[in-house]
Amino acid sequence: MAYHKRPTSSYQPCDTFFVESYEDFPVPRMDPKEHAKLIARERQYAIADELSRITSEEYREDVLSHMLDMDASTLADVESIDIQTEIQWFMRPYLLDFLIEAHTAFQLLPSTLFLTVNLLDRYCSKRVVYKRHYQLVGCAALLIAAKYGDKKDRVPTIRELKSMCCSLYDDDMFIQMEWHVLQTLGWTVGHPTVDTFLQTAVMDTPYDPEVEHLALYIAEISLFHREFVSKPSSDLARASLALSRCILNRPQPRHTEWASQYDSMTLVGLSQQLHQPSQVLARKYSSSHYSRVSKILEQFLARQASIASYSPPSPPSDMVDIEPKPYEGEIGLATPQKAPHPSNMPHGYITPPITPENEAFVNGSNAGYVKTVQVPSACSPSPTPSPSVQQYMTHNPYQQESAYVSQQFLQPQMSFTTGY
Repeated sequence: MAYHKRPTSSYQPCDTFFVESYEDFPVPRMDPKEHAKLIARERQYAIADELSRITSEEYREDVLSHMLDMDASTLADVESIDIQTEIQWFMRPYLLDFLIEAHTAFQLLPSTLFLTVNLLDRYCSKRVVYKRHYQLVGCAALLIAAKYGDKKDRVPTIRELKSMCCSLYDDDMFIQMEWHVLQTLGWTVGHPTVDTFLQTAVMDTPYDPEVEHLALYIAEISLFHREFVSKPSSDLARASLALSRCILNRPQPRHTEWASQYDSMTLVGLSQQLHQPSQVLARKYSSSHYSRVSKILEQFLARQASIASYSPPSPPSDMVDIEPKPYEGEIGLATPQKAPHPSNMPHGYITPPITPENEAFVNGSNAGYVKTVQVPSACSPSPTPSPSVQQYMTHNPYQQESAYVSQQFLQPQMSFTTGY
């Protein structure tokens, strides 16, 4: 039926027969009691949010202290993973790519992924894991983490996990591995994840989705590298947040805030691992749901590489031979320079030292300038020997030869450069 223009409508009539009029769908009227209940429920939600905010501010330091204690007590031991006989570190990226794809397919919370990797690493640091069971341990860790803190309707089933593993494992193997992981960890599943500390760090700042998503992206990149396995989640959260703010040119927090107390070495280590992220992870964060931060990071790294490869132009040829000006007492980092030497004057140390008896010693207005002094061969550097010594040298041929050598090599005819 055609759409007819209503008296209060500003739209023009439409001639198509696929648009229905609003008169055929009257707005249902709500019962006054139901309307009052709805308003009361919304008011209760507002009161609960306000009480939760007040309580969180009151117990924030206690909660943060407890989280830090749990963070330190539930870390994996990277040295114990090093002594595994079959699984190697180069296998880790393949398993993490599989877990990230499964985590994205089931639309689980970000904390579930970090808790999954933590359970996997803690188990591998306490038990010998065979290569054929490495993926099974990862699936069991994902199942435990999803049951622990995610929505119940999104917890993957064993049939779904078996299908993702291409039926490599039976149903009983998933159940047995899940029980074995829990028993190995002493049923201690809880671990404060990186995203939990990120929410604590940005609690008092305005919401900036690009900063939070980029920090989360950097934190997930750290999961692929050995040097961050034993790093506390609090250090990774603060360092990744500071690095994301630096990349996006956002102001850093005040020095009195908890987020500003990041470890500079952890930040530098994270910055060195941004160049070749996992393609699965980059594709995940290239969506609009995560503000396309992987594309933003890729553009930033490209700009940095172009700046690093840029070489400044060489100075003009007519500027190369300009002699440096002498230091005239300007304030700065310049080193005081001496007056330039003439181009036709040799350089060298003063030999012998200039004394006032030398005729070339200059006083007055010409003092301080470089002079060339001819040292005569008749100048004796030592006192004249006594007649008895001369008589002895006359009758001693060896002494005569020594005197000749001394005269030829110790008193050559040459010019020296003097000055200060």
